[in-house]
Amino acid sequence: MKILILGGYGVFGGRLAELLSDIAGLELIICGRSLERAARFCAAYRGKASARPLQSDRAEITETLAAEGPDLVVDASGPFQTYGDDPYGVIRACIASGTDYTDFADAADFVFGVSQFDAEAKAAGVFILSGVSSFPVLTSAVLREMEKTMDITSVEGGIAPSPFAGIGLNVMRAVVGYAGAPVKLLRNGVQTHAIGLAESMRYTIAVPGRLPLRNIRFSLVDVPDLQVIPPEHATLRDIWMGAGPVPEFLHRILNLLAKARATLSLPSLVPLSGLFYRVLNLMRFGEHRGGMFVRARGLKDGKPVEQSWHLLAEGDDGPYIPSMAIEAIVRKLLNGIRPNSGARPATRALELADYDRMFAHRPIYTGFRKTEGEIAPIYRQVLGTAFDRLPPQMQALHGAAQSRKWVGRAEVKRGTSGIAKMIASIIGFPSAAADIPVTVALSSKQGIETWTRTFGKKSFSSVQQPGTGRNDCLMLERFGMITVALALVMEEDRLFFIPRNWSLLGIPLPRFLLPKGGTFETERDGRFCFDVKIAMPGVGLIVAYKGAMEPVPKEA
Repeated sequence: MKILILGGYGVFGGRLAELLSDIAGLELIICGRSLERAARFCAAYRGKASARPLQSDRAEITETLAAEGPDLVVDASGPFQTYGDDPYGVIRACIASGTDYTDFADAADFVFGVSQFDAEAKAAGVFILSGVSSFPVLTSAVLREMEKTMDITSVEGGIAPSPFAGIGLNVMRAVVGYAGAPVKLLRNGVQTHAIGLAESMRYTIAVPGRLPLRNIRFSLVDVPDLQVIPPEHATLRDIWMGAGPVPEFLHRILNLLAKARATLSLPSLVPLSGLFYRVLNLMRFGEHRGGMFVRARGLKDGKPVEQSWHLLAEGDDGPYIPSMAIEAIVRKLLNGIRPNSGARPATRALELADYDRMFAHRPIYTGFRKTEGEIAPIYRQVLGTAFDRLPPQMQALHGAAQSRKWVGRAEVKRGTSGIAKMIASIIGFPSAAADIPVTVALSSKQGIETWTRTFGKKSFSSVQQPGTGRNDCLMLERFGMITVALALVMEEDRLFFIPRNWSLLGIPLPRFLLPKGGTFETERDGRFCFDVKIAMPGVGLIVAYKGAMEPVPKEA
């Protein structure tokens, strides 16, 4: 099989070539305006597939198709928003030559308009799939899965790239190009416009049981989903899609520029794209992780429900996700599974199960969260579906809403520094002991739990509740005036409590002083076990206690 990749040495084309490198006998033609860059890419290419360079561009596509005779053309060049007077020139040439076509188009108008070639493509016996990327292929697959259990009335989604992912210049040109410009979308059931990058929201991407991304600012982007998803869902009345690039201060600068352009009728911000491209690719700090979310609200049996899908990609794997859709199509073609002939947006090119198979061998994790009916106990709210993976005794402790008591024995260690002793004394942590009886009494009221821990004759309390706003999908635990936001992370049969931020009377405290410790819960021999360690940078150990407990029968 021979594949011609326009822009093959660019960000998306290059990653696609990498994803296909294990396929023996596959011939990739790495095509672009610069023969030097194409040759350099091919010289560094490794794998069972072959790659050769070709100097050509969109204006020469007819001659290139005649000379090379590829089985499939992949347009990874872009930006698709600026393809000029004949934006569909490559598509016309592919239909004329009988060549299948896919692209990475992120321009909503371009992708939505490709259906005009449907009859011609069917007559030629070729498929023309546009927008074969995370937006809208993955988002559409997620929404079809959600629609199995609800009538969807509103959709929000967003992608949060890792700060280490890098961004292509053409992508930056596209984003800066629609900043401050009208963006078509569906709002309150009416087709209307909003201003690109001038509307923002915050969201926490949190796969159940995994360490969530930090709460991220997303701003409206002009992606194909805004136009191609509404026709797929009869009950849909609102749709909004955003991107959450970091660092946030640069993101906010772009927001301000977008609002200024819209308010003052300023010219396009495209001349600034080079500056933003260089700065964003230099500002590589923070967590080396990225993510994506889709949130749908609607009705189930006439009652309001909310469902969200979350994706977390660790390390360098996230940037490959946009190229995986075309990878999957190529592998299906090689296995004799061919898309139907015709020209259309690629909303139905893949199902969620196709992505799950591609993610299975990578550090890419996904999961659904649902909100319906009565308010669930705190740990079930925060953990979502991961709660059902907890060992039985942990589910028994954290899954009840009524007051309860657990008893057992524990070992306690205390820090020896003066500051550690002072902090432990203020909070009321127990004194050191090799073996001491422990009782934990839990009471619940309006979704808030009070934990009273008694070691021997000394007691201290904390209050736990689900986080909201910037602490969404975290659990808040308050010790007196100090509140710590904790991520609940599952690793095999252990539940870890990972501090993410903290505050004093609601005032944020420095993260570099945030207490650490590796605290976890588990189950051994049918007993609930705890291993708590609280330490601070520059202070060291404050307190550590571990032990095992069993529930006290209700009649006792």
